Amino acid sequence: MTRVLVVDDDPYLLRALRINLTAHGYQVHTATDAAGGLATAGRQPPDLAIVDLGLPDLDGIAVVEGLRGWSRVPIIVLSARDAEAAKVAALDAGADDYVTKPFGMDELLARVRAALRRAAPTPDAPVISTAAFTVDLAAKRVTGPDGEIRLTPTEWHLLEILARHPDKLVAQRQLLREVWGPQYQTETNYLRVHLANLRRKLEPDPARPRYLITEPGLGYRFVP
Repeated sequence: MTRVLVVDDDPYLLRALRINLTAHGYQVHTATDAAGGLATAGRQPPDLAIVDLGLPDLDGIAVVEGLRGWSRVPIIVLSARDAEAAKVAALDAGADDYVTKPFGMDELLARVRAALRRAAPTPDAPVISTAAFTVDLAAKRVTGPDGEIRLTPTEWHLLEILARHPDKLVAQRQLLREVWGPQYQTETNYLRVHLANLRRKLEPDPARPRYLITEPGLGYRFVP
C-alpha cells in the first residue's frame, strides 16, 4: 500500500486529508510539526509527502530540505502563501508541486496521483521481451511472432502499468484508480474482463497464464 506522510498543524485539515487519502487506498501517517514529520519519515519512509509551509516549530521548507537530504520521495507543498516567491522557494528546496490553500480535495488527489506516476520506477530498457511477445513502452506497441498485436487503449494502459513494475504485485485499487479513476476503485469486474482480454491476445495458453498473473484478492503481477 502506498504510504503518504502529511505534515500540517491544522487539525481539521489533517483529519480531512487522512479520511480522504485513506478512502482512496493510501496508508496515511501524520505529524503536526516539522520535527515530528521528519522523525516519522525516518521511521517509516513515505512514498509521497504532503507538507504545509506554516508549521509551528520550523518552516515547512525545512521539512522539504530534510527529506531531500536522503530521499527522492515526491513532495507536495501546501500553503496559504500565494506569493510567487514562496512557491519558488519551496520548489527550489526540492518540492515537486505546490498547492495554494484553500484547495479542492479532488484537485489535491489528482496531484497526488500525478506525482506518484512521475515517481514510479521504470525498467532500465523501454523494450521488454518475453518468449511470446515484446512490449515497447516508448512506442506503445506490442508485437508477437506474427507482427503487431492490437490492443485497446484500456488494455494498453493496464499492460503498461504492469510492465513498468515487472515482477511486482500491483494492487487492484491502484490499477482501477490509475486507469479508470478513484470512483472506480471497487469495480474489480472491470479488471477481470480486461485482463481476460489481454490474456487472450498475449498468453500462449490464456487458461494457464504465464505472464499476467492474478494474485487472488490482491492484484496482478507481470512476470516477463
